[in-house]
Amino acid sequence: MKIINKSVGYDYELYDKFETGVELTGAEVKSLFLGHATLGEAYVKFVGNELFLLNAHIHPYSYADTTKIDPKRTRKLLLHKKELISLQSKMQQKNLVLIPVSWYNKGHQIKLEIALAKGKKKWEKREAIKKADLIRETQEILKLKI
Repeated sequence: MKIINKSVGYDYELYDKFETGVELTGAEVKSLFLGHATLGEAYVKFVGNELFLLNAHIHPYSYADTTKIDPKRTRKLLLHKKELISLQSKMQQKNLVLIPVSWYNKGHQIKLEIALAKGKKKWEKREAIKKADLIRETQEILKLKI
């Protein structure tokens, strides 16, 4: 199971990636193992000295009691204190943000991959699209010659 935030590569320039644990309920874990979640509008924020994932939507597990579950609740991210301090300092020094990149399972654990990123300008996004188009066209031409 791997759930990827596809808009991250288009909207942001990624620098360092980190693997974090997430504080989840049992029904959320089962739903994630089935691949029922989205990271489209999610973001990561420091509150005090702790890191939280906000606005990530985990669809309610169909066999669980869904009356008490908020699919977009705030979830605490689990990192060592040294990692939190280094992330905070990098964010302040280089004017970067933390972005959730993907959910995945590692054995029987759910992990969230976050990345330090800087937002792209409009012209940078257009340039990235042009590069992708050129690469696609050259690959098609090479396939035709072979």
